[in-house]
Amino acid sequence: MRKYIEEIIKSAHSLNDNEQNSPSEDQNSRNERIFNAELIPHIDALYNFAIHLTYNEERSNDLVQETYMKAWRFIGSFESGTNAKAWLFKILKNAFINEYRKQAKRPQKVDFEDVVKYHDAEENTGVGYLDMRQDVFQGMLGDEVSFALDSLPVDFRTVVLLCDIEGFTYEEIAKIVNIPIGTVRSRLHRARGMLKGKLEAYAKKMGYID
Repeated sequence: MRKYIEEIIKSAHSLNDNEQNSPSEDQNSRNERIFNAELIPHIDALYNFAIHLTYNEERSNDLVQETYMKAWRFIGSFESGTNAKAWLFKILKNAFINEYRKQAKRPQKVDFEDVVKYHDAEENTGVGYLDMRQDVFQGMLGDEVSFALDSLPVDFRTVVLLCDIEGFTYEEIAKIVNIPIGTVRSRLHRARGMLKGKLEAYAKKMGYID
């Protein structure tokens, strides 16, 4: 993993060499500090998110690398001490959408400038974080749960991963996925219902429900 991180950092830094207006030495030092201290620590969570979106190790690695390269490109707009994890997940989700549309031969792309708008949006208020998290699969990550989760349509799978696995609030998810909070709630409700149906027998066997 350390070698992989070093490759990501090297690739990100190489962007400066290809740009005419590269940051000053002081700015570059600031960027490197933020990149290493606030962005790199989320690499495992990003990879787990990517693997559940793609089911493919190589594609997941590519998505994570692209995410960090995009993050480095826009790091000047990132304010140290704010929600780096949500910012990175937004970038990865956009990269996944672009890849999906490319494979489906759909020309529309997500504009990565949106990550700047996301970062500048109002801070999270914590709306509706815990009111739907009593479901039987919460905290379970066995093979049966992973298989059931991966069998969900990607829109439903994404909100479950972001909420129940990564702990984002509804408002954060709405910003990451670019949908209204009401749609987040609706998708979570439907996704959890599908998962509960798939996992009922397993949950009884493991003693999660009577």
